[in-house]
Amino acid sequence: MNWIRRLTGRIRYDGTETDDPPSAEEESALQALEKRLGYRFRNLSLLRRATTHPSLAEDCRGCEDNQRLEFLGDSILGAILAEKLFRIFPEDNEGILTKGRSVLARGDYLSKLARSLGIHETMRMSRAEIRDGGNERDSTLEDAIEAIVGAIYLDSGMQATRKTVLSWYGDMEETLSEAMEDYNPKGRLQEIAQALHGPDQIRYLIDREEGPSHRKRYSVSVEVAERKLGSGSGRSKKEAEEEAARQALQSISRKRKKTNKRATGPRQKNESKK
Repeated sequence: MNWIRRLTGRIRYDGTETDDPPSAEEESALQALEKRLGYRFRNLSLLRRATTHPSLAEDCRGCEDNQRLEFLGDSILGAILAEKLFRIFPEDNEGILTKGRSVLARGDYLSKLARSLGIHETMRMSRAEIRDGGNERDSTLEDAIEAIVGAIYLDSGMQATRKTVLSWYGDMEETLSEAMEDYNPKGRLQEIAQALHGPDQIRYLIDREEGPSHRKRYSVSVEVAERKLGSGSGRSKKEAEEEAARQALQSISRKRKKTNKRATGPRQKNESKK
């Protein structure tokens, strides 16, 4: 069997883990995740460990979870993003580069990226955690994607890790621009509202709470100067408020565009007559 592994350059399971080898169904799920990640592991047990939540210890004593890999991957991811931003924005200062890296490595962005890669579909967790929807939790997915970065680094080194990670982000300038638009929507709405209407003109109202205590969903609306401008929902009040703030910002932006269009319309007609 060893000669086959050497020939293919791939170790399906290296035997270093303390729990049982993966089932055929689990191995198939890991291979599907590899395709979505755009990276094929030589040592598949690294990917398995990267998708193992600490709660699995409740059902599998001695199982190695992804926390050490997450620690490593967090640093590797930060270095990859810092280098890329350093190269594509040669005129920007340290403060701007630091903010860009923070936006692309922040928890909610990483959890969103993890969902797009389908990492939540392959998480190994305790039965209780799965029942509570733990595989969809932002903190779980953030740790998992960082752990996968660490696993790829151990499997193939920095060059392969850099190539794989940057493929997830796509066009970095476009991605950063979109991420910056999505960054701190409540803070941006506060600045705009204060400039237009003065302080203390924003109110977030909880419209509805649904679901059991451990899986609640909140629906929130936001009023600016006593006028409803947006609404949103989420797994926490903060998430719902941020979504409502994004809608309000879009509403303000649309209104500004219409105002500018009306203001420039007559001038353009007069200029064309001249």
